[in-house]
Amino acid sequence: MEFVVYIVIGLTVLFSYLAWKNNALFEKYLFSANRIVHHKEYFRMISHAFLHANWMHLIVNMLVLWSFGSALMTYFGIVFGSLGALHWLLLYLLSIIASSLYSLFKHKNNAWYSAVGASGATSAVVFACIFFDPWNMIYFFGVIPIPGILFGAIYLIYSYREAKRGADNIGHDAHFWGAVFGFFYPLVVKPELLKHFISQITILPF
Repeated sequence: MEFVVYIVIGLTVLFSYLAWKNNALFEKYLFSANRIVHHKEYFRMISHAFLHANWMHLIVNMLVLWSFGSALMTYFGIVFGSLGALHWLLLYLLSIIASSLYSLFKHKNNAWYSAVGASGATSAVVFACIFFDPWNMIYFFGVIPIPGILFGAIYLIYSYREAKRGADNIGHDAHFWGAVFGFFYPLVVKPELLKHFISQITILPF
């Protein structure tokens, strides 16, 4: 089932690279709330996640997707069996939409606002992993080990505050809502997983 992760990564790398070589392609598929709402270009709600601003942006997102996406595929395989890969793909694609809805309504009349990147979807994948194993260590900046549930709380607070500030060019809104969607997706699809989460969160690792 893990091949689905590699297909998504491969398509994202290919599409991003082709769009860097063709500005018209880049402009056609990026996230533009104005064009989605007023010109009904709904495909942009998904296509923007397969575009990235530069190599660094792409590499970071794909490394996160490869690492956590593979782990999530394992969890989904255990929980959903043969439907694990389908649920993984559904979570990924739906999280792209869910993470963009706030920006869609916020910027629908702003013709100059645009965004690209899979950060909302990768946030969803990370937080779905946190749901299944909340005390598993996440290495902040690849070095500092932090329990997943603590990392998640810090990440949500930081994303919310930075989104309110709006002081940079990063899609903190997408990070926040993608994370929330990813955490609750398993619970919505299979409510009995709440018992699993409670049992995991109450067993302290120390």
